[in-house]
Amino acid sequence: MVTMKSPLRIFIEVSMKELIRSFRRQRIRWRNAFLLGSIMTTIVILLHTPTFSIFSDDEETESSSSPIYLNGSLHLNIQIVSEAKVESFPSLTTTPVVKMNSSSEIKRVDEETNLPRKRQKRKRRKKTKDDLILTDPPPAPRHILSSSERRALSLPPKEALAFAKLEIQRAPEVVNDTELFAPVFRNLSIFKRSYELMELILKVYIYPDGEKPIFHQPHLNGIYASEGWFMKLMESNTQFVTKNPEKAHLFYMPYSVKQLQHAIFVPGSHNIKPLSIFIRDYVNMLSIKYPFWNRTHGSDHFLVACHDWGPYTVSEHPELRQNTIKALCNADLSDGIFVPGRDVSLPETSIRNAGRPLRNIGNGNRVSQRPILAFFAGNLHGRVRPQLLKHWRNKDDDMKIYGPLPHNVARKMTYVQHMKSSKYCLCPMGYEVNSPRIVEAIYYECVPVIIADNFVLPFSEVLDWSAFSVVVPEKDIPRIKEILLEIPMRRYLKMQSNVKMVQKHFLWSPKPRRYDVFHMILHSIWFNLLHHNQTSTHVPSFRQHP
Repeated sequence: MVTMKSPLRIFIEVSMKELIRSFRRQRIRWRNAFLLGSIMTTIVILLHTPTFSIFSDDEETESSSSPIYLNGSLHLNIQIVSEAKVESFPSLTTTPVVKMNSSSEIKRVDEETNLPRKRQKRKRRKKTKDDLILTDPPPAPRHILSSSERRALSLPPKEALAFAKLEIQRAPEVVNDTELFAPVFRNLSIFKRSYELMELILKVYIYPDGEKPIFHQPHLNGIYASEGWFMKLMESNTQFVTKNPEKAHLFYMPYSVKQLQHAIFVPGSHNIKPLSIFIRDYVNMLSIKYPFWNRTHGSDHFLVACHDWGPYTVSEHPELRQNTIKALCNADLSDGIFVPGRDVSLPETSIRNAGRPLRNIGNGNRVSQRPILAFFAGNLHGRVRPQLLKHWRNKDDDMKIYGPLPHNVARKMTYVQHMKSSKYCLCPMGYEVNSPRIVEAIYYECVPVIIADNFVLPFSEVLDWSAFSVVVPEKDIPRIKEILLEIPMRRYLKMQSNVKMVQKHFLWSPKPRRYDVFHMILHSIWFNLLHHNQTSTHVPSFRQHP
């Protein structure tokens, strides 16, 4: 019987002969040759795939038209088997053969075809483990503006602030809220109403002056990243930022103390005065160029600084020091710069990956998987940490207290695993009162134990820290275990549960979410603007022109 060749096979043979003749005449167009070779290769592969019947010879089409069953029940997909065979390219001239009675061969082929899917599942599991996955918040209930709220939108800034302050004093009681957890707040009703009015009214003007890197260039990694992340999200915000300073309630001075240190500080000089002189001259320039500073003596201006030196950058300008709202990680009452009720305690958050700030945080263990009573590991700077190690290092199996985490310990259990396996995480101050361990403990659902006298805790104007943390005076370091064991299990369970509920207020997201750390910082500045007496202290200006 004569086998008829398909038209496509005849075309391939003619094309190949023509290509060979072209090579012999040495008139080669390499682009066309590569293109034709790619097309031929693809067609040859398809020819040896039985499911592509339009490319097959007549006899092959007839033989592959009926389904194949194994043992009368299991249907074998010829396409899958063929594709698995073709991937190894043993031969381009023969059709793959499947042994009908070979169960091991079928199992091997099935494992090969499922391998990519298994790898995808492993990648998904790894991403879930590495990144804190946040569910989308429920849509905010539509707020129907009252007639007074509509009028407030057209009020001048000063009158709008007076309206907001009065509205907060008359805040309706909030009994149940789907987005906020009442036990972690001092007064949920006041916070809820204040936050609503902030979203409705607040406008911020960002001074465009100042060159990079000190201004307008956020530093997004490390323990001082809070100032950079706030700058980044504030400057890209469209809800609160206004280009018209006449409509602004607040004025933001966008400089980074971390970048200021890199640009101006001379290593080894032990002299940070040039940094405060630089900022003094910057503020003097703003007061000359714009009318807004002199109008309020800086009381409606604010800065955000997480670096330890943040408070000291304002020391050379009296109005900046005494009137401006300062959001500081180093919120120390003893230095005479931070003023509670006017200034804001900024959370110190350690960001390891600027592109994915939620990576490697969260997903803490259950209470039953936390055998360690208390844990600390870190460098021994400052006055508190040496005392902590003096009394507790290698003294008690329930108290895992180290300096820098030893390598032999870290090999068995990492720093993060220690936090996830501990009931309490000790957060002693370093050189300054602030510590990133407070927020890290919250991330890993470990109840923070704060050891730093004179430290104003972040968002303490609205959050009730006693509901989810323990504050131990420095003098009571020898009694830490006793203090922790005196806490009833019922209270500990409630605090640990509250840590989970407050976690959302300390998270940085590339796209800000309602009630996250960006909005909480902005709300604290707004809240203190409303409640601080702006006319209380006006220091005579000793302005020096730059």
